[in-house]
Amino acid sequence: MPFGCLTVGEKKDYHNPSDVTDKYDLGPIVKSEEFCEIFRAKDKTAMKMYTCKKFLKRDGRKVRKAAKNEILILKMVKHPNILQLVDVFETKKEYFLFLELATGREVFDWILDQGYYSERDTSNVVRQVLEAVAYLHSLHIVHRNLKLENLVYYNRLKHSKIVISDFHLAKLENGLIKDPCGTPEYLAPEVVGRQRYGRPVDCWATGVIMYILLSGNPPFYDETDDDDYENHDKNLFRKILAGDYEFDSPYWDEISDSAKNLVARLMEVDQDQRLTAQEAINHEWISGGAASDKNIKENVCAQIEKNFARAKWKKAVRVTTIMKRLRAPEQSESRPAGPAADSPADAVADPAAPSSAAAGGEVNASLPASSSHRPW
Repeated sequence: MPFGCLTVGEKKDYHNPSDVTDKYDLGPIVKSEEFCEIFRAKDKTAMKMYTCKKFLKRDGRKVRKAAKNEILILKMVKHPNILQLVDVFETKKEYFLFLELATGREVFDWILDQGYYSERDTSNVVRQVLEAVAYLHSLHIVHRNLKLENLVYYNRLKHSKIVISDFHLAKLENGLIKDPCGTPEYLAPEVVGRQRYGRPVDCWATGVIMYILLSGNPPFYDETDDDDYENHDKNLFRKILAGDYEFDSPYWDEISDSAKNLVARLMEVDQDQRLTAQEAINHEWISGGAASDKNIKENVCAQIEKNFARAKWKKAVRVTTIMKRLRAPEQSESRPAGPAADSPADAVADPAAPSSAAAGGEVNASLPASSSHRPW
């Protein structure tokens, strides 16, 4: 289907709002996100349902940039595990993006509804994510905000595929990227440490997703008071920088060594040593039948309900919009901070949204920058 506007950001040939409403019936707002409002929409001719994302230009430069970026990226991609862009309209006041409608459940909800859930089920989910990520990376696109909230089943059929959504933070990798963004609990060490980064951040986030799906727990967490956002993020980031996570008992007792190996190789602190998406697809736990078929639902569901059903992680969609500085641990003392001690690790967060709970570790606030970068 031809797109409604040919060139993003053109100053001429704007659509009239009636061009949108003549073609689509827009339903009520389904939800409001950081940059846009989301509707259900029906094509009046084809009688087919779509998702409509409306970005209001008056909401500022960041919103306009997010809309243009998402259009640019989605026009480039066509993959079965990525929600496809169907139509675009740009009026003087708005951007309208029409995408395929995913009617299935979030992954968490699917797990909770299963009578039987095993490593093999997790392997099937992670494989689809990795295949989409490998495709994006082949186009030099970095998603930058992979997380469980952005994974959904395409429909409610038994063997529905997984699809990835939300590409407003995705970026073409023209050289290494500097600006930090993402959701704090999924940020890679190089982003937290304010190093230049690229496609490996998506592989780290996939490792975090895999860790959660196998145990029901986040790999990095902090037990600071939920309202103390600054100290919570500092402690969280210190643990991420150090790669300070464990396959702790009893949650990992029944999980195979092969699964643990893949998690560890995806969550390698050194981005140059981290597995690529294609290498992860070739891992025995994904492609070699090494994933166990033992039922792990009881333990995983108990932890999911404990950690994620509450506002802490279920609503941890704190996409990066406010820069936060993580200082070296010694700066918590009263001594003055000089340039050498002021190494930042930043993430962006919606301060209105709570975060996960956890215990803080100590680590230097910056990582040494690598002089060489792995070919992707």
